[in-house]
Amino acid sequence: MDELEGYKVLSGADPAEDYIGPFYFKETESGYDFVFQANQNHCNMTGIVHGGVLMTFADYCLCMVATDAYAEDCVTVSFNSEFISAGEIDHLIKGAATITLKTGSMVFVRGEVKQDDRILMTFSSVVKRLRKKD
Repeated sequence: MDELEGYKVLSGADPAEDYIGPFYFKETESGYDFVFQANQNHCNMTGIVHGGVLMTFADYCLCMVATDAYAEDCVTVSFNSEFISAGEIDHLIKGAATITLKTGSMVFVRGEVKQDDRILMTFSSVVKRLRKKD
Protein backbone atom coordinates (compact mmCIF):
# COMPACT_ATOMS: atom_id res chain seq x y z
CA MET A 1 0.00 0.00 0.00
CA ASP A 2 1.24 3.45 -0.88
CA GLU A 3 -0.05 4.81 2.45
CA LEU A 4 2.43 2.60 4.31
CA GLU A 5 5.46 3.57 2.25
CA GLY A 6 8.35 4.41 4.55
CA TYR A 7 6.76 2.66 7.54
CA LYS A 8 8.35 -0.35 9.24
CA VAL A 9 7.08 -3.18 11.41
CA LEU A 10 8.98 -3.97 14.59
CA SER A 11 8.17 -7.63 15.14
CA GLY A 12 9.40 -9.80 17.96
CA ALA A 13 9.48 -7.13 20.67
CA ASP A 14 5.95 -7.84 21.94
CA PRO A 15 4.15 -11.02 20.82
CA ALA A 16 0.69 -9.63 21.69
CA GLU A 17 1.28 -6.58 19.47
CA ASP A 18 2.51 -8.86 16.66
CA TYR A 19 -0.65 -10.98 16.97
CA ILE A 20 -3.12 -8.07 17.09
CA GLY A 21 -1.39 -5.85 14.50
CA PRO A 22 0.57 -5.51 12.44
CA PHE A 23 1.35 -2.05 13.75
CA TYR A 24 3.68 0.20 11.75
CA PHE A 25 5.99 3.07 12.70
CA LYS A 26 8.06 5.67 10.94
CA GLU A 27 10.71 7.94 12.45
CA THR A 28 10.17 11.61 11.72
CA GLU A 29 12.04 14.80 12.59
CA SER A 30 9.66 15.33 15.52
CA GLY A 31 9.57 11.71 16.77
CA TYR A 32 7.45 8.85 15.45
CA ASP A 33 4.29 8.32 13.41
CA PHE A 34 2.25 5.15 13.97
CA VAL A 35 -0.41 3.48 11.81
CA PHE A 36 -2.29 0.25 11.26
CA GLN A 37 -4.77 -0.89 8.64
CA ALA A 38 -8.09 -1.65 10.32
CA ASN A 39 -9.68 -4.75 8.87
CA GLN A 40 -12.32 -7.30 9.77
CA ASN A 41 -10.20 -9.15 12.35
CA HIS A 42 -9.88 -5.90 14.35
CA CYS A 43 -13.66 -5.51 14.76
CA ASN A 44 -16.13 -6.23 17.51
CA MET A 45 -19.56 -7.80 17.00
CA THR A 46 -21.04 -4.51 15.74
CA GLY A 47 -18.50 -4.22 12.90
CA ILE A 48 -16.48 -1.32 14.28
CA VAL A 49 -12.87 -1.45 15.46
CA HIS A 50 -12.76 -3.10 18.89
CA GLY A 51 -11.85 -0.78 21.76
CA GLY A 52 -9.30 -3.31 23.01
CA VAL A 53 -7.51 -3.15 19.67
CA LEU A 54 -7.38 0.65 19.90
CA MET A 55 -6.04 0.40 23.46
CA THR A 56 -3.38 -2.11 22.38
CA PHE A 57 -2.38 0.17 19.50
CA ALA A 58 -2.20 3.13 21.90
CA ASP A 59 -0.01 1.07 24.26
CA TYR A 60 2.26 0.22 21.32
CA CYS A 61 2.55 3.92 20.44
CA LEU A 62 3.30 5.04 23.97
CA CYS A 63 5.83 2.28 24.66
CA MET A 64 7.63 2.95 21.38
CA VAL A 65 7.90 6.65 22.29
CA ALA A 66 8.82 5.98 25.93
CA THR A 67 11.63 3.56 25.01
CA ASP A 68 12.80 5.06 21.70
CA ALA A 69 11.57 2.06 19.69
CA TYR A 70 12.26 -0.48 22.44
CA ALA A 71 15.88 0.53 23.02
CA GLU A 72 15.00 -0.46 26.59
CA ASP A 73 12.34 -2.69 28.09
CA CYS A 74 9.25 -1.30 29.81
CA VAL A 75 5.92 -2.20 31.35
CA THR A 76 2.79 -0.08 31.45
CA VAL A 77 1.80 0.59 35.06
CA SER A 78 -1.10 2.97 34.42
CA PHE A 79 -3.27 3.53 31.36
CA ASN A 80 -6.26 5.86 30.97
CA SER A 81 -8.31 6.26 27.83
CA GLU A 82 -11.37 8.08 26.58
CA PHE A 83 -13.25 6.74 23.55
CA ILE A 84 -14.59 9.58 21.43
CA SER A 85 -15.60 8.07 18.10
CA ALA A 86 -15.84 4.65 16.42
CA GLY A 87 -13.14 3.34 14.09
CA GLU A 88 -14.19 1.92 10.73
CA ILE A 89 -12.61 -0.98 8.86
CA ASP A 90 -10.72 -0.59 5.58
CA HIS A 91 -9.13 2.65 6.78
CA LEU A 92 -5.77 3.55 8.28
CA ILE A 93 -5.78 4.33 11.96
CA LYS A 94 -3.03 6.68 13.14
CA GLY A 95 -1.49 7.14 16.54
CA ALA A 96 0.60 9.85 18.13
CA ALA A 97 2.23 9.95 21.55
CA THR A 98 4.40 12.47 23.36
CA ILE A 99 6.43 12.27 26.54
CA THR A 100 5.34 14.72 29.21
CA LEU A 101 8.02 13.67 31.72
CA LYS A 102 10.84 11.10 31.75
CA THR A 103 12.60 10.22 34.99
CA GLY A 104 15.19 7.56 35.79
CA SER A 105 12.51 4.92 36.36
CA MET A 106 9.23 6.23 34.88
CA VAL A 107 7.93 7.83 31.70
CA PHE A 108 4.67 9.80 31.52
CA VAL A 109 3.07 9.79 28.08
CA ARG A 110 -0.10 11.12 26.46
CA GLY A 111 -1.52 10.80 22.98
CA GLU A 112 -4.39 10.21 20.64
CA VAL A 113 -5.63 7.73 18.06
CA LYS A 114 -7.25 9.12 14.89
CA GLN A 115 -8.90 7.96 11.69
CA ASP A 116 -8.80 10.55 8.94
CA ASP A 117 -9.42 13.81 10.86
CA ARG A 118 -11.55 12.22 13.58
CA ILE A 119 -10.14 11.57 17.04
CA LEU A 120 -11.17 8.05 18.07
CA MET A 121 -9.50 7.96 21.45
CA THR A 122 -7.24 9.96 23.75
CA PHE A 123 -4.96 8.33 26.28
CA SER A 124 -2.40 8.93 29.01
CA SER A 125 -0.07 6.46 30.64
CA VAL A 126 2.76 5.86 33.04
CA VAL A 127 5.45 3.43 31.92
CA LYS A 128 8.05 1.77 34.16
CA ARG A 129 11.50 1.66 32.57
CA LEU A 130 13.25 -1.69 32.96
CA ARG A 131 16.86 -2.64 32.53
CA LYS A 132 17.61 -4.50 29.32
CA LYS A 133 18.16 -8.20 29.89
CA ASP A 134 21.60 -9.47 28.89
